[in-house]
Amino acid sequence: MQKIESWLNSRIGLNFRSGLGRMEQAIDILDHPERSYPTIHVTGTNGKGSTIAFLRNLFERHGKKVGSFISPHMETVHDRICLNGIPIPQADFTRIGEQVREMEKNLLEEHGFLSYFEILTLMAFIYFSEQEVDVALIEVGIGGLLDTTNVIKGTVSVITSLGLDHQETLGDTIEEIAEQKAGIFKSGRTAVVGPLPNAALLICREHAESLGIDLHEYGKEFSFNNKTFQSGRIHLSDIELGLVGTFQEENAGIALEVFFLFMEQQSWLVDLYLVREALAQTRWAGRLERICDGVYLDGAHNLPAVERLVEFVKLQEDRKIVILFGALKRKDYSAMISYLQRELPQADLFLTSFSYGESVSEKEAEEVAYISDYQTFIDEHLLKKDEQQLLFITGSLYFVAEVRQFLKSR
Repeated sequence: MQKIESWLNSRIGLNFRSGLGRMEQAIDILDHPERSYPTIHVTGTNGKGSTIAFLRNLFERHGKKVGSFISPHMETVHDRICLNGIPIPQADFTRIGEQVREMEKNLLEEHGFLSYFEILTLMAFIYFSEQEVDVALIEVGIGGLLDTTNVIKGTVSVITSLGLDHQETLGDTIEEIAEQKAGIFKSGRTAVVGPLPNAALLICREHAESLGIDLHEYGKEFSFNNKTFQSGRIHLSDIELGLVGTFQEENAGIALEVFFLFMEQQSWLVDLYLVREALAQTRWAGRLERICDGVYLDGAHNLPAVERLVEFVKLQEDRKIVILFGALKRKDYSAMISYLQRELPQADLFLTSFSYGESVSEKEAEEVAYISDYQTFIDEHLLKKDEQQLLFITGSLYFVAEVRQFLKSR
């Protein structure tokens, strides 16, 4: 196990945006494991993880065997590849990892080394094929068109949301990013999109028309407001969600539309009682997660996500708000900090660093109070036991994952 993890970790930072040739040859050598089950392919600036969490619970409650591939992980790398929410066992991780490493030898002459994300993607494809899943939920890494996962022919393609993020890779405008996201649409299949900016919607519609896609738009073919889901096929009211934040209604609405479409396509029966139960009991680590009394973890790793976090914080009336923020330097952390300061002027905002990658440091703190040891800061906060105070730990998902492991060890 350690040998495979060492090999895998040696590929961290090795990323490619030159096309899908290497992945296409890899799955060909492996005899296309990704073709042995239907897939739901999910991209979006934010909301991917929550939408997949809702979908996984919906399918599981209906007795389906569900594979899910997500990133990043909250605890161990195994969390990225799950069967009905259970991470891939160590024995299977080692065995399949060795299989991919052997296969890579056939790629080196023409394509070079596989990246960390490519290896994990291939391992997920193989594992889901071996387990004969009924459906695989595949989360895009970055963008869509050139993403490693885009070698699959998604039965349903999903865009949860769209905003400015990863501009260095996807482009500087909404239109450029929309072109990348809509790149996961597949000819003759189905696509579902969330509440996107008009410029992005136009591009999605153009792609759908050119590919003969059945496009379902949030606010047009379906919606979710005030605990009520409405679509052309069903009406559900008084829905309770297990994930907090009003924005989760959008993610749940997308998941429901995808779920009902997919179940219909597969000729599988739907039990509305199980639907309600699944939505109410959905949990997702690190997304407005109440990890303990008075402490929330939220991976608000870009400005649109920070805006959603602020919406939730503003609902916490008569509570003293403390925010501990950690981000990677490659992100537009200044814009996120400025937004928090402007929208939550009464909150105590602190910047901190963490161990993954190149995180912002005291040098970048400027007018924001800097915490050099976030673990001591959190311990002291918990010792106060001030019921009027809420601590929001937010920023990079890698930071949130690191803090989550620290708190669980306590």
